[in-house]
This record gives sequence, structure tokens and C-alpha cells, in this order.
Amino acid sequence: MVGKTAVSEARVRGLVLGSALGDAAGVVRGRWPAEGPLRIGVGTQLAAFTIEGAIRASMRLNHKGICHAPSVIWHAYCRWAVLQGIEPDRISERWTRGAGGQWPDGWLAQVPALGERRGSAPATVAALTGLTQGTLTQPVTESRGAHALTRSLALGLLQLPAGPDACATVIRETAALTHGAADAQDAALGAAELVSRCLTEDDPFRAWTASLPGRGHPTDELVRSLPMPYSASPDTVLGLLKAPGSVPDSRQLAWLAPDATASAALLGALLVVSRFPGPDTVGAALRFASGAPDGESVASTAGALLGAAHGVDALPVELLSRLEIAWVLDTLARDLLQQYVDSPGGSEYVPARDPHWWNRYPGG
Repeated sequence: MVGKTAVSEARVRGLVLGSALGDAAGVVRGRWPAEGPLRIGVGTQLAAFTIEGAIRASMRLNHKGICHAPSVIWHAYCRWAVLQGIEPDRISERWTRGAGGQWPDGWLAQVPALGERRGSAPATVAALTGLTQGTLTQPVTESRGAHALTRSLALGLLQLPAGPDACATVIRETAALTHGAADAQDAALGAAELVSRCLTEDDPFRAWTASLPGRGHPTDELVRSLPMPYSASPDTVLGLLKAPGSVPDSRQLAWLAPDATASAALLGALLVVSRFPGPDTVGAALRFASGAPDGESVASTAGALLGAAHGVDALPVELLSRLEIAWVLDTLARDLLQQYVDSPGGSEYVPARDPHWWNRYPGG
């Protein structure tokens, strides 16, 4: 139970693992190798550190009574950068001030695959090497890139205990740490709102695609707020998206999601789930999504929405069992939910139920 809204663990696990499986599908363009591990991309690495940062932010708030969550998530991205060998001396000095000690800290920094280069994240790297986190009023880049969205999909869970209004600024500010374009921040927030509905509604995709003219679904408003591909009208895009049962068409996907922007990732994912809304076609959905020009971001977003709506059991076992760092991601998903259910690490006035929680997620 999160607040007054029940959220199953299976759906939260589906959200995190579905996003990562989509990322892995995009890496191989949907052409799954016959054997061996399915490698994650840089988007999943950043998503893992976003989740860890969100848990640590909650821990800090519980124990210190004050916290700016995006700044704690920024600290998490700095740990990722050092593991990647990106300005390790300068960034380490920024956080240790020459005092030494173990840094990067926390258990996630001990996962070898998170220190391997798995693609480019130019806006994130530019902000990190500048040692300055962007804000809504003082951006450090003008990027509209999809990582602002894909790394933050799990933050949709946070909207359930706190409410969408309370979380909106946190999600926008998290995107703004590295991506200064307002439409990227809009897309990140819109995707998180979709995730929160997928976690709680019985049939979120059919409810949207079946909405009648004049009786719009909240997703209609989201679509209208995004930049349209090739300056198309929102009605044209909505007409394409809200056609359940239509044959999946890769040309439509390429037209709707033509680049690696956050808005394209979200629009492309909406097309995917409108064509593959059910729990028995997730594998086919990810293969289709991976054919977009930026297949990683579209498939990652679609995988998150489908996993959140249908739960982890809807993800193909033969693929999930080979997904790189699946155990790590599954642990993060469970721990994120646990932190916002009953905080195993305790608080300033409540002793920890799990004595090891603080060492895993130090909130200092």
C-alpha cells in the first residue's frame, strides 16, 4: 500500500524490468541473439542510479527532515560518472573534498556492468563534466534528448503517495539537471504520470484508445502538449495513436518517433502500446518498438508502460532470464517500493527495521 493507493510489487517490478528489457531490445534492434546475456544500454544504467538516488533522497528526508530530491539524484549521476571514468578525480574531489573515505558509496557502485561504457549520453556527460547541475531557471544544456524521460520512468511511483502536484516539480527538476529544453521536461513528467496510471488502473491502454470525441482521456491532453512530428496537427497524431487493432506499421512508428528526443520516445511508445495493449504480446511489442530510429528509448518507454500495466509475469521469461543485471534491477524495484511503503531504514525517531538499509542507501 502506498498512501491510499494499492500498488502490487509485481507491477513495480514489471515497470523497472520492462524498461530495461526494452532498452536491451533496442540495443540489438529487436534481433535477439540465440544465446548469451542481453546487454543493457546507458539508459538503463542511468535509470538504475535514478532509482537509487530516489531511495537515498527518501532516506535523507526521513533522517534529516529536509531534502532536495533532485540534488540527491544528481549525486547519484556523479557516482555513475566516476564509475564510467568520466572526470573521476575532479568529480570525486567535489564530493569528498579531499577527506578520503570510500566513494562512490552505496551498493550500486559495486556492480561491474554499471561501470562499462554502453552508449552515449551527451547531455548528461556535458552537465557532469561541468560540475554544475541544471535547474528549471538556469539550464546547463539545451538538450531535448530522450534520457531525460527514460531514466526517470520509475519516478511515476512517487506520484502515488505524494500526489501528482507535489511530484511534478521533482520530476521536472530531475530532468532539468542535464536537459534544459522545456519539452523534454514536459515529456518526462507526462511519462511519469502515465506510469502512475499504469500501476493502478485495470486497463489503462484500452481506456485511452476507446475514449470518444468530446470525452477526452488525460493522455489526449498529454499528447496535445508535446511537439508534433513534422509539424503535424495533434488531431492527426491522436487519430493515428487511437486506432486499436490496427496492423503495426513500422513506417508509422518512424514518422511518429523520428529522432532521439524525449517527446519522440513517448509518442512512439504510445503507438506501440496502442497496437500491442495486452499482456500476451509484450515480446512482440518490444521487437516492434526497437525498429524506431531511436529504438532504445521507444522500446524502453513502451516496456515500462506495459510492465507497469501487466506486471512482471507478462515479460517473456526466456528473455528476462538472460537480461543483464536483472537481479540488480529487480532489487532496486522492490527496494523503491519498500522505501515508500514503510521505510525499512527507519527515520530520525523510528529505529530501522533493516539494520543494513542505511549502508545500502546512505542518506547523509
